[in-house]
Amino acid sequence: MVAKTYTVAFEGIEARLVEVQCAVTPGVPAFSVVGLPDKAVSEAKERVRAALTDMAIALPSKRITVNLSPADLPKEGSHFDLPIALALLAALDIVPREDAENTVALGELSLDGALVPVVGALPAAMAAAEEDRTLLCPQACGAEAAWVGAANVIAPASLAGVVRHYTGQAVLPPSEPGEVQSTAKPRDLSEVKGQERAKRAIEIAAAGRHHLLLVGAPGSGKSMLAARIPGLLPQLTPAEALETSMIHSLSGLLDEGGINRERPFREPHHTASMPAIVGGGRTAKPGEISLAHNGVLFMDEFPEFARTVLETLRQPIETGEVVVARANAHVRYPCRFMLIAAANPCKCGHLADPARACARVPHCGEEYMGRISGPLMDRFDLRVEVPPVAFTDLDLPESGEKSADVAARVEKARQMQTARYQNHASVRVNADAEGHLLEEIATPDTEGRDLLTKVAERFGLSARGYHRVLRVARTIADLEGAKDVRKPHVAEAVGYRLALSKEV
Repeated sequence: MVAKTYTVAFEGIEARLVEVQCAVTPGVPAFSVVGLPDKAVSEAKERVRAALTDMAIALPSKRITVNLSPADLPKEGSHFDLPIALALLAALDIVPREDAENTVALGELSLDGALVPVVGALPAAMAAAEEDRTLLCPQACGAEAAWVGAANVIAPASLAGVVRHYTGQAVLPPSEPGEVQSTAKPRDLSEVKGQERAKRAIEIAAAGRHHLLLVGAPGSGKSMLAARIPGLLPQLTPAEALETSMIHSLSGLLDEGGINRERPFREPHHTASMPAIVGGGRTAKPGEISLAHNGVLFMDEFPEFARTVLETLRQPIETGEVVVARANAHVRYPCRFMLIAAANPCKCGHLADPARACARVPHCGEEYMGRISGPLMDRFDLRVEVPPVAFTDLDLPESGEKSADVAARVEKARQMQTARYQNHASVRVNADAEGHLLEEIATPDTEGRDLLTKVAERFGLSARGYHRVLRVARTIADLEGAKDVRKPHVAEAVGYRLALSKEV
């Protein structure tokens, strides 16, 4: 008779159910695993054998066959150890077969039987909840998996604990969900001296999740401004936290077994490869743009990134998802992020300072910024020039609004957007609005429409640029609590759109 249990195989953030079948039959003693396993899964039989031996459980002198179904689905990772061991224990009648069959298990075994934490406990818990089965995982993964309230999560510390639980000797209570509390205090916006226009731009960007480009000389405060954006953003909603945490779970980034409600802030170095940014590698793992889902992707020294890396951002920015295509995998990851890019105006960085600029001005600036293609530049909703701050101003006391005050306005604007788009599942903020919906919510008054028409004709705005101005104007109106978009809102949005234009 075949004993069964279940586990999962990961395709992006989707956890596909895998049936683990174990048969112990007469024949030449052997232990084989079939069903398209990779090297780590094939080695599971040795870890299972050693763990059972440590528990004084001897394998019978029979043929043991473990089949991972569906057989044509690639099986990768060490998390297949525990389900293989559980199916084998059920086949040997050490644990009840019915209980094993109602379980989704994942976990790596050490040679002494201890359960080692693995990635992907959260998506696995989602899959177990959908099938109305119990999730069995290592103790270190229990708090993470239990965040899915619909799943019953059992998290023993060892394989011996699994046996004691299923035989009734020491029944384990369901795991309790955990939540990571941030100990880092957000950096305050009031610490930035001057740069009032740039501060206003990051407030608008945070309120509507608009993409922002900061251009200025070295030391003008671009990175300093970007580092303060997390302090302006509202916490993740439960749905957003689940989406984001599922991606982080697959990447092994959930510390302390809990869920972080703060929005992610990713800042890859400009030497990062294309797979590191958009995802890929041998197992098609999520990249930085997916790890920044529902948060911020800050790319400092933006023109220094490889041209191929920058161009791959164009489609994810528009669609909110990225497809990582490989010969043996076709994986889709969500990536709705706010892109904050910072750049020097030229290679030397002193384009606007005649005393310090190089001899190739202004051609060096054109060449340097030319590394950002026109289609990619067109996707930035706000473009801001960040002038240098005089060193004499650095000794002045803190000025301007604190992050808490700006964050309150951002939160209020986000609440307005949540109410506005409650009947549109694919739209959460103004940056997502398009088509008839955008026309309905962001069509300006007569004066505003006339102004936008003149600007579009004068500067040759693309259709994308025209719509992005409307989105930014809608966000500016939300920050004011205005119901309708008016001419001042359009004028400010246009100013940010054309800030770095040569014609202005």
